[in-house]
Amino acid sequence: MAISDHELIEAWKHVLTLSKLEKGQHVTILTGANTYPQTLRTAQVACQALGATISRLDLLPVNGEKALSRDPLAYLGVTPLTGNAPALAALKASDLVLDLMTLLFSPEQHEILAGGTKILLAVEPPEILVRLLPSVADRQRVTAAAALIEHASLMHVTSPAGTALSCPIGEFPAISEYGFVDEPGRWDHWPSGFVLTWPNELGSNGKIVIDRGDILLPHKSYAQDPIELQVTNGFVTSIEGGVDAALLRDYVEQFNDPEAYAISHIGWGLQPRARWSTLGFLDRESHIGMDARAYEGNFLFSMGPNNEAGGDRTTACHLDIPLRNCTVRLDDRVVVENGKVLDRGVSS
Repeated sequence: MAISDHELIEAWKHVLTLSKLEKGQHVTILTGANTYPQTLRTAQVACQALGATISRLDLLPVNGEKALSRDPLAYLGVTPLTGNAPALAALKASDLVLDLMTLLFSPEQHEILAGGTKILLAVEPPEILVRLLPSVADRQRVTAAAALIEHASLMHVTSPAGTALSCPIGEFPAISEYGFVDEPGRWDHWPSGFVLTWPNELGSNGKIVIDRGDILLPHKSYAQDPIELQVTNGFVTSIEGGVDAALLRDYVEQFNDPEAYAISHIGWGLQPRARWSTLGFLDRESHIGMDARAYEGNFLFSMGPNNEAGGDRTTACHLDIPLRNCTVRLDDRVVVENGKVLDRGVSS
């Protein structure tokens, strides 16, 4: 169901206030071919209402001829900022960048953030933005989970379907995604609500079973039959199963890159307003699947790059796969049990 401009303006004002936007600050709104007009229109009104100085930077799309999907996460690497010094300078000179285009996994984004500029990504359809409006409670819950990761040395994941994965952690930071940018140099994504880190390089071992009903992204599909992944020294070494396994193998193979098989980020969803079931209601090309990534209690693992965490793996292939019904342990502490988050007193 559609969202009125008034509702979305109020949502923007809420998120921008949580992001500590102040009167007189400079906001650059980054747009592209797939930017939602209503999201852009209402963002401009909300920024102006809060007294910001607004610029719009519209960039042409890239990688379309290489990707198998229109999803902006279907092919990473070169971005519209690559070699575009004037555009990069404008973004670095801003206090806040509202990314309505999807600028991810790029050295240019790191360069912008390093100067203290904040970046907020917001590319989901307006009705999802409003439904998954972030809160201070989201921040408290996600940062508490991140603190648990920071003090752990091993993440161990099991499931009734057969997952048994051990991931030593500590080489890379814990990342909190709660939907707003309240510190200089912070990146976040509205909507979100999950915590993640990356396993130590070459450290992950075991088996991952993608069960029926688990979600493949960027495919935006529910698995119809189990897919079994063997993980050895940080890399997926086999993908076995039926048609779904064959489709997954074919997708990864087309990148012709051994690093595409690396285990990337690992973590769990903490957003109670996100739903596992929404994928079936949405046009695949209208969204990037944030409900699937964030719904409470999923174990989200990824294959592909780690440069967002400071690593040097920059493969163009990126898969996010949230699993249901998993038990996640940090050292000896259970933080998710059979798909239920154990907050130990932290309210959702």
